[in-house]
Amino acid sequence: MNSQVMTVEAPPSLVQVSHLIYALHALGLVIGAFGAATVLGSFLFGWPSLIAVVIGYVKRGEARGTWLESHFRWQIRTFWFALAWAVVVGIVSLPLTLVLVGFGTWVLGLIVLGLWAIYRVARGWLRLNAHQPMPA
Repeated sequence: MNSQVMTVEAPPSLVQVSHLIYALHALGLVIGAFGAATVLGSFLFGWPSLIAVVIGYVKRGEARGTWLESHFRWQIRTFWFALAWAVVVGIVSLPLTLVLVGFGTWVLGLIVLGLWAIYRVARGWLRLNAHQPMPA
């Protein structure tokens, strides 16, 4: 992406939508941290993050050509990459449960992925607050 495209100002309403998406993702993570679910499980399967992804897909076309385009891409990819890596962790850990090691790799994998999701939401939201695009 060239820097000229990323400096185009975005409508304030679209900035608010991007804040809403980060807030919904953060709410999903908080529900997982303080609820019965895991942080990652709540992020991937809880209603806040699912709603956030749908909003992201619906609104990303409006962000095209603005500095917010990178945020919508970041938000959507955070969700899908977390889901993909959760599947990988499950596939790797499942056969290892036969020798009990899989329980540890599964728990460790979920913890690492949960921390990664927290990092992605926090980093994106901080850059949004600073009116900065996400790096390509």
